[in-house]
Amino acid sequence: MSLSPDLTDLLARARADLRMGVPVVLSGDTGGAVMLAAETTNAARLDGLRALGSTPVLTVTARRAETLKARVYDGSLARIVVPQDAGIDWLHAVADPKDDLRTPMKGPFLSERGGDTELHALALTLVKSARLLPAALLADVPDAAAFAKKTGLTCLPAAPSRRALEAGSPLHAVVHARLPLSVSEAGRLHVFRPEDGGEEHYAVEIGQPDRAAPVLARLHSACFTGDLLGSLKCDCGPQLRSALAQMGAAGAGVLLYLNQEGRGIGLANKMRAYSLQDQGFDTVEANHRLGFEDDERDFRIGAGILSQMGFDQVRLLTNNPAKIEMMQRCGIDVTERVPLMVGETKQNRAYLATKAAKSGHMF
Repeated sequence: MSLSPDLTDLLARARADLRMGVPVVLSGDTGGAVMLAAETTNAARLDGLRALGSTPVLTVTARRAETLKARVYDGSLARIVVPQDAGIDWLHAVADPKDDLRTPMKGPFLSERGGDTELHALALTLVKSARLLPAALLADVPDAAAFAKKTGLTCLPAAPSRRALEAGSPLHAVVHARLPLSVSEAGRLHVFRPEDGGEEHYAVEIGQPDRAAPVLARLHSACFTGDLLGSLKCDCGPQLRSALAQMGAAGAGVLLYLNQEGRGIGLANKMRAYSLQDQGFDTVEANHRLGFEDDERDFRIGAGILSQMGFDQVRLLTNNPAKIEMMQRCGIDVTERVPLMVGETKQNRAYLATKAAKSGHMF
């Protein structure tokens, strides 16, 4: 039996490295590159990247490039050439939109065009999966494997890594136990753990739902600010409590608590989005300025948990059509949409209106 790390292990190691500011090496069919997450890069590492001999490029998403008014030649991303005199402050300012309104003129930017962007696309996927800002520094290296071995850095093969990240990580049931709740004493908590070392996800089962009939179900994404602190900026906390109350009243149901904070961008980036909202941007505009899409969540996780628990039909408590579509695509039949019309406040009224107008939520 081999004790060496497999691809899943290497991806988990790469995410941890990037969060600490450690470089990762990417190896593709047409070349290799050393990458750093822009958010966690320091001046010494930027100098080290320049010392490799090739001109570093800052890869950002097309969403962030639109805000920066940088040329997008590669569809979903832009490769901005890092000027020779640009320091770490320039890099962080381009990657992070917090001061965009105070210093809006950061360019002009020179964007690369042509050539293979496989490594750049993988780099953005990696920093997103690490819950960092979607901006990555890359510098070419001629022999990626040899360079990684020499420097002790994690080396990822591009094509297999991209496929693994796109497919998502298999989930495995870890444990379940009785958990009496205020809405129902017949509660049970199931814990599911992904193979890739990512966040665990939970299923709260109320009563003994019939696996042969549609179950009252809710896919609820973790919201630290709303669920725990009672934030008035969103409707998450009231939705969570209302869903559990309805399941308790019905005597059966299952609530999936998915650790996809901030629509899948993580709590730190969610707070960045909140800061941009304080500057006058709506929730979708804030995500785009950060470089994210409207919603980065993976609802396949919820469908997978339901299937493992023996459910293939649901009465889904949701206002979000994307959840319904993904359940259907994953083989979970949504026999009924059950609206969840709770939690409107004067502080979140505009937020809810934006979700309806730009993300199709049904209120």
